[in-house]
Amino acid sequence: MANSAADARQSEMEIRKKLLQAHAVDVMIAIGPNFFYTVTLPCTLWFFDKGKAKTDRKDKVLFIDARHIYRQVDRAHRKFSPKQVEFIANIVRLYRGEKPEFVAGEDEEVPGTDPDLKETFPKLKYADVAGLCKVATLGEIEEQGWSLNPGRYVGVADKAADDFIFAERLEELNEELEVLNSEAGELEKRIANNVAKLLETHSHGSGDSD
Repeated sequence: MANSAADARQSEMEIRKKLLQAHAVDVMIAIGPNFFYTVTLPCTLWFFDKGKAKTDRKDKVLFIDARHIYRQVDRAHRKFSPKQVEFIANIVRLYRGEKPEFVAGEDEEVPGTDPDLKETFPKLKYADVAGLCKVATLGEIEEQGWSLNPGRYVGVADKAADDFIFAERLEELNEELEVLNSEAGELEKRIANNVAKLLETHSHGSGDSD
């Protein structure tokens, strides 16, 4: 779904709140732009699991920020390599207490460039990793206005000052603008509806006085 659905207020927030209180949301994954041929904007993948209500994950959600994990296909398109998909899926497996899988072969195009699970999680046990993944409780999520935007929770990895990439920051600002535009659009609709009701009431009132 569009990132705005994970952050927007009003009716979208109420929907997220009900889904979370029903213990249905299990994993949220943020991915970067240009992953779909018809949509260029970044988006968020939602994973639901009604069965988690009977597990120790009942009041938790796993957030993964995979915006910086991708393979550039061409100037306008990106994709996940098989090993990148396996890496992300294995984070979820570790979180769920399952054994990781190592079946994806080495990418022949750029060997050794994909994230390595054993380097990231040396004991092959789940742990929060700044800039990559974070398990948040319902209490923490409520404090964030029931936001399901992974970027709000995972934080950022430690980077040297010269590692700052302008394009990445521009992408983040664009996402924030998208959320604000969504909220502004909803507010505009509410104002228009209220004005219409006021005009209708005024019209009826004028008719009665005649």
